[in-house]
Amino acid sequence: MSETEHYVFLLVEGFSHLAFSCAVEPLRIANLVSGKPLYHWSYISENGDTATSSNDSVTLVHGGLEPLNKVDILFVLSGLNVWEHITPGLLSFIRRERAHGIKIGALCSGAFVLAKAGLLDGVPTALHWEYHDSFMEEFPEVSLCRNVFVSDAKYITASGGTATADLMLHLIEKNHGSDLAVAVADQMVYNAVREATAEQRVSLQSRHGIRNPNLVRAIQIMADSIEDPVSPSVIADEVGISTRQLERLFGRYLNCSPAKYFLDMRLHKAQNLLLQTEQSVTEISLSCGFKTQAHFARVFRAQFGNTPLMHRTKII
Repeated sequence: MSETEHYVFLLVEGFSHLAFSCAVEPLRIANLVSGKPLYHWSYISENGDTATSSNDSVTLVHGGLEPLNKVDILFVLSGLNVWEHITPGLLSFIRRERAHGIKIGALCSGAFVLAKAGLLDGVPTALHWEYHDSFMEEFPEVSLCRNVFVSDAKYITASGGTATADLMLHLIEKNHGSDLAVAVADQMVYNAVREATAEQRVSLQSRHGIRNPNLVRAIQIMADSIEDPVSPSVIADEVGISTRQLERLFGRYLNCSPAKYFLDMRLHKAQNLLLQTEQSVTEISLSCGFKTQAHFARVFRAQFGNTPLMHRTKII
């Protein structure tokens, strides 16, 4: 590794500007605080001129998909609708650089690009929680985890947003010591740095103040059986309580019935798949436990105010 590390950020159209800033600013501040050029960074995009983020900010880049030289790591950074911007040229570039020994990582939804390139099978991978449903449907061989970032696998990944800052601070600490990482975090007024093993979303217990293990177990059973839903009575049997007790738990802690909570869980997964995949409405309805498309359309419209197809095509 050279004295100055060179990070290249491949900005895919629609990339997350928040993750972008959280990736670059810690490097800039590390140089400032240390008084040394510890890091150099550059941006590339497929067109070689600009890249537009999800908030419509346009970033000038330093080049296109030419062969890289003297690069310590290439980070693929994407965001909304990443699957619409994964092109053969993009995949060829990543595969070529990997074959040439370039270390590669992914930020935010960038794991989609690496997975599409065939790099992530069996690799522990961090990805923004909002994309988990669609990612697992398309890439079941990838070892997806809820960590904010993964730094000790073959490919470094971060789930996006401020998790990108956590990753960069971790890399700064690893290469230049904890004192510098703490100083950079202080300059960022960032006093809640997370370890890689931290989960992206707070636990069910934290979200709802739940300390009842029976309710937590019941909800886990629901999450594990979305494709083939089980009845409240079956859930109660597995938990080891009566159906009436299960009803009381959901009413007390979540202000709804077990059936309503389970239906909402299935519908929100369907919503994610509609917006994040190209699966047909029929495929999505089956993967979310609805036996007929008509039933799926009816309950979906009652929940979200429009049909599944309308929901997919509307402008978000």
